[in-house]
Amino acid sequence: MALLARDSAVPCALVVLTVFRAPAWACLICFTSYKERTRICQMFAGTQGPELEKCQEAFSSAFADLADIEINYDDRSHLHDAFTQMTHSLQETAAAQGSFNVAFPDAAEKMRKVIKKLKGGFQDVARRFLCYGCYSKACNFPLDCPVQDLTVTRGQQAKFSCTVNFQLPKEEITYSWKFAGGGLRTQDQSYFRDIPRAQGYLARIRPVQPTHSGTFSCSILHDQRPLARLYFFLNVTSAPPRGEIELQVSFRKVLRGAPKETETLEPWRPSLGELLARPEALTPGNQCLLAALAAVASASATLMVWVFFRWYFKGN
Repeated sequence: MALLARDSAVPCALVVLTVFRAPAWACLICFTSYKERTRICQMFAGTQGPELEKCQEAFSSAFADLADIEINYDDRSHLHDAFTQMTHSLQETAAAQGSFNVAFPDAAEKMRKVIKKLKGGFQDVARRFLCYGCYSKACNFPLDCPVQDLTVTRGQQAKFSCTVNFQLPKEEITYSWKFAGGGLRTQDQSYFRDIPRAQGYLARIRPVQPTHSGTFSCSILHDQRPLARLYFFLNVTSAPPRGEIELQVSFRKVLRGAPKETETLEPWRPSLGELLARPEALTPGNQCLLAALAAVASASATLMVWVFFRWYFKGN
């Protein structure tokens, strides 16, 4: 953290207070000097006495809502100029015998409006400035986003979307695309070359070839200043051999053309044993019928044996 040392005459105690316990009037501390604030109150209330202390308390109370203000780092100069104009305006009011009880709240309200215009909802730069402690910090959204990996088969399509998860300005947004070939996975800008024909937040390659293996970079610009850079590593894999592709096509055709099995109902043809095993099979009538059939069968067998022996012995 670097304290904005505006004035060498600021007491050491005030410096320590500003860094470790940011006072309620933090933005006022950051962008005005101790001399300037003291001079203004002396012009309103005199060089000493209880009225001077009241003026100093009123000065800090008026800017109490500006303690946790956070702005884009590059806007520090604009806010500094606004506070400089404010101090000049307060000096003119004091010279005109105005009241600090009215002048300080009015000045603080004007500064709130100025800060509200400076505070953006998008990543303007990679650093932010905090009035709480008068220091800068890295932005929550880094300028360079992590590399996204994409694997595509040769001959297919590759699509890249250059979008971020924070709000962008509505106007003056442009996109710049670059490429680092040779299968290189990198974020080093020295390896990239421009792709002039690529514009907009969407990019597409069709059909993908092995020469497209490498890292594609997209820069989001606002008024020619970078907001974010996205990286896409494209890995191109070889297509299967032609014979294998033809085999897969034929196999799919066979699957589509194979007849589907259907359920069919067949008539039941029971055997003699199954018929006799049924409880209703051995009725008195059926028993007589079976006895008659057995007698006929026995007579037929006897007749056939007699005919066979007669033929056999006649021939001898």
